[in-house]
Amino acid sequence: MEYLVHIEVAWPADGNPDDLTRLTALERNRAGELAAAGTIRRMWRIPGQRANWGLWEAPDATALHAAIASLPLFPWLSVEVHPLAAHPSDPDRAGGR
Repeated sequence: MEYLVHIEVAWPADGNPDDLTRLTALERNRAGELAAAGTIRRMWRIPGQRANWGLWEAPDATALHAAIASLPLFPWLSVEVHPLAAHPSDPDRAGGR
């Protein structure tokens, strides 16, 4: 199942910048692993913010939660998940348009 996921990083203003740098590197590595596994399909950053939109894929919501919770910055993330369903007019879908 596909999910549209909006993630915002809420790093505290008084947080240690060295910790943020370290966790950001770990986050990129973990995101790469999730992409290689096919869990993260696409990602878009939001300019000027510590936020992104992503197209994620998981068998169910429990598996999606586990994947998101595996991100090193998870304790500082605000996550909004939108489950996606096929649309009959999708031009990429067989018989669409």
